[in-house]
Amino acid sequence: MELIDILLPDAVLASAKATSKKRALQDASLLAEKVYQLPSKEILIALQERETLGPTGMGQGVAIPHARLPEIDRVWGLFLRLDTPVDFNAVDRQPVDLVFVLFAPKGAVADHLKALALVSRTLRDAAICAKIRSTDDPSAIYSILTDGQKAKAA
Repeated sequence: MELIDILLPDAVLASAKATSKKRALQDASLLAEKVYQLPSKEILIALQERETLGPTGMGQGVAIPHARLPEIDRVWGLFLRLDTPVDFNAVDRQPVDLVFVLFAPKGAVADHLKALALVSRTLRDAAICAKIRSTDDPSAIYSILTDGQKAKAA
């Protein structure tokens, strides 16, 4: 599994205006509806329920909110670069400006975990995060995310 397998070019929001975690999750839900034709209201509820189990902020300005959904048959992702960092209750207590949202089928535990690990490895790379933070071009961000992963695999 590579990021190119779970992230479509249209699923990148390069300059999200969210000013809170709730608003970031709402923006992600609306983007999921637009790109993947998923019901935004159900997406938002699933993401918020997952956040109640524990924060998805992994530190260094990165969060990976995720949810399992009965209406999908494969793992999908969205990426948001926030204009203003927001509190995601990250482990390092730093605000988050890079948000990679994952959706997995209800029963696909292994694929869900593989996708989480892949996104986490990619966004732990300080050089990739710096490149993403330096642009507000969605196609450039998509390339950074997907090409960065390919370079590591080679």
